[in-house]
Amino acid sequence: MNHHRIQATELLADFSEEVCVLDVRTDSEVAAAALRGALHIPLDELTPERLQTELAKNAKTGTSVYLLCQGGKRAEKAAEQLQGKVDLELCIIDGGMNAVLQCNTPLITRARKALSVEQQVRLIAGVLVLTGVALGTWVHPAFYGLSAFAGAGLVLAGVTDLCLMGRLLAHAPWNK
Repeated sequence: MNHHRIQATELLADFSEEVCVLDVRTDSEVAAAALRGALHIPLDELTPERLQTELAKNAKTGTSVYLLCQGGKRAEKAAEQLQGKVDLELCIIDGGMNAVLQCNTPLITRARKALSVEQQVRLIAGVLVLTGVALGTWVHPAFYGLSAFAGAGLVLAGVTDLCLMGRLLAHAPWNK
């Protein structure tokens, strides 16, 4: 079956826990805020078999699965991964969790918000740039290379949509 898009407002207007929403964000993102009744399988762990197991375990018997991530990109990747491998209609929630948050829908939240992997990448890249500039200024100019390395990694991530630091951080113990 093909996949299509749905606006968060449209989905949430008639939302109930019988609707099958699959959240493909990381564990730390889901711990910070999650849609009540949504299944959770991180994108890097998503397989058609795992999805079928979770659907059966949670008694989700509908013919549609609504894919949710933070902004929409990972939901598209999930739809591509599942396309033709499951006998379900795949719907991408346009705007992801960012759009859901704007709908003022009650969410399951944790008191202390965990840093998302994206925030962790920005934090580490910023620290690398600042450290490289400080060491390059006060210790030896060769340390400017550290800032250049961090900048090159950010450019590569922006051009290819592949962030190696993000992938490493997603597997870090504090993000499990």
